[in-house]
Amino acid sequence: MEEPKGKYYEKRAQVLVKNLRSRNFEAYYCADKASALKKALELIPEGASVGWGGAMSAQQIGLMDGVRAGAYQAIDREQAAPEDRPKVMKQCLLADVFITGANALSLDGQMVNIDGTGNRLAAIAYGPESIVVITGMNKVADTLEDAVRRARTVAAPMNKQRFDSDTPCQVTGACANCKGDSCICNQILITRNCRPAGRIKFVIVGEDLGL
Repeated sequence: MEEPKGKYYEKRAQVLVKNLRSRNFEAYYCADKASALKKALELIPEGASVGWGGAMSAQQIGLMDGVRAGAYQAIDREQAAPEDRPKVMKQCLLADVFITGANALSLDGQMVNIDGTGNRLAAIAYGPESIVVITGMNKVADTLEDAVRRARTVAAPMNKQRFDSDTPCQVTGACANCKGDSCICNQILITRNCRPAGRIKFVIVGEDLGL
């Protein structure tokens, strides 16, 4: 990461990690993708069944490929036939480990995620015994209100550009608070604290990842 952006991210990450740990999350800061991949794989026990939701940040550090190539049981929705994908997504809710990302984090240690189908949110709230969250420092907002705003007005419209559908944000790039069938803002989850302690583990990367 170039300076001074790298220094800025590192200093903010120190505050964020401290605040996440005060809320009973596990949290680790890694300066780059390579160290983040190493740490994430350390958090997944050998032989574990591992599923994931939409997690562009995890893909960008190579975590899915690492799981597929490692001593794990991958529950891989990308490898499933289209008609089998909903079933595989439900199997992920019973995995030993679930990999996901964050649409936004507040500097005081709260996570915001927004979803169309809710599979990621279900897993985070009450699913696998271990959740591994990969997130870049670009997802960190100063306050919870800013984090919710980022999820609604930045992450969701940017994510929508990957899909061919007719929501207003896909056309204009701006949230219109729509109710359409293709809306990807149907559920919003704010995770304030971790219970049981240590169930949710953050690998925070000092680079821009995801959307």
